[in-house]
Amino acid sequence: MKRLLTSELCQWKASARRKPLLLDGARQVGKTYLIEDFGARHFRQVVKLDFLAEPQLSDIFKESLNPDQLLINIQLALNVDFDPQHDLIFFDEIGECQRALNALKFFSESKPELYICASGSNIGLIDAFPVGKVHMLALFPLSFEEFLMAANQPLLLEQFHHLSRQEIVHQKLWQLLLDYYFVGGMPEAVATWFADSDEGIQARCQRVTKIHDDLLTGYSRDFGKYAGRVSAQHIEQVFRAIPQQLSQYVDASVKRFRFGGVIERKRGYQDLYGPIEWLEKSQLVSKCYPISTPQSPFSAYRKENIFKLFFFDVGLLGHLFGLNYAEHKLQAFSYKGYLAENFVQNEFRCRGYVPTYAWQRKEAEIEFLYKRRDGEIIPVEVKSGKRTQAKSLKSYIQQYHPKTAVKLVGTAGGRQGSALQVLPIYYAGQLDALDDL
Repeated sequence: MKRLLTSELCQWKASARRKPLLLDGARQVGKTYLIEDFGARHFRQVVKLDFLAEPQLSDIFKESLNPDQLLINIQLALNVDFDPQHDLIFFDEIGECQRALNALKFFSESKPELYICASGSNIGLIDAFPVGKVHMLALFPLSFEEFLMAANQPLLLEQFHHLSRQEIVHQKLWQLLLDYYFVGGMPEAVATWFADSDEGIQARCQRVTKIHDDLLTGYSRDFGKYAGRVSAQHIEQVFRAIPQQLSQYVDASVKRFRFGGVIERKRGYQDLYGPIEWLEKSQLVSKCYPISTPQSPFSAYRKENIFKLFFFDVGLLGHLFGLNYAEHKLQAFSYKGYLAENFVQNEFRCRGYVPTYAWQRKEAEIEFLYKRRDGEIIPVEVKSGKRTQAKSLKSYIQQYHPKTAVKLVGTAGGRQGSALQVLPIYYAGQLDALDDL
């Protein structure tokens, strides 16, 4: 299964002096597979230490964090010969061994020539962290582009990269997007969906549903294991409240997260700050801040206690409501509005665009403000189906005269006027390529 982040791993390897690479991400998004696959393709061998599966490996770091001594200890403990020019050291689930995490600082300072990768599912929750001494990357569930890559349709993928609006291309991409809404981007679910493509739809759906069940059960168990000073029950309640609140918005934009009624006798932002921060640091949720002034830097205009909360995977989001495959394909259910908005949020997130921002003034609101690499601010309106009227977007254009505005819809799209581009929603992650249209 190919991942777009592989290109950044290759850039890291090619650097003359490199910091240890630390890969963050939610549980089961494919961190271990990505690094092992990358290592198998680009190194003689991968020397792997899995601190979750083999906690006794933490003993290697007990006496000394001197890199030279650690390299000797690792070779002795694993009975391997290590070639610093051709081998990769991989610390898996490094959050289970604080001293291994601390050691990255010393490797960074005295052994920048080494190839060292680490990964963890709870990196954001760790108190002591080697700030500035590691090269941080984040891995998320598969984006829609990566889902297309897994579908193994190279010609269609090529048309996707060209932002084709031909009707035949649109119909194929739209059907795959509806598949993606059901399956989501968790690697096991995606692999199962395409590996069993010769089987009937019902059997494939049952397998994916079982995977979703198991994943959600695993996350609930993690709440108890890693909650620390935050109540695991409160984390669970906030986690379940997010899809419940999202579902309240059918064809309207998703509104700010409401703190009241989530946890008994807890009503304000400060009451829920701990669980929300825990979920955000665990990469299970993401924020979108509504602001009234669309100027850079966006962060100067946001309020920390006013934000939307989105779920990290659309497949799991739909699963929590029991939405079946047929409902996704028919687009007849009443929750498609928030599902589409959550999809766009996750596409932005996969491109490294976090946190996201929305525009809101009086009764007018735009789902997203997207700042391109060149600094241009693009208002992005999301329309879940074929209803494409966008009064708020017209209001924004009249007030701020953007060079480009985008409306994401369920059709093949087109251009409306000099500024407004109407794009199929599956191109949400391609906004930096708009000049190619």
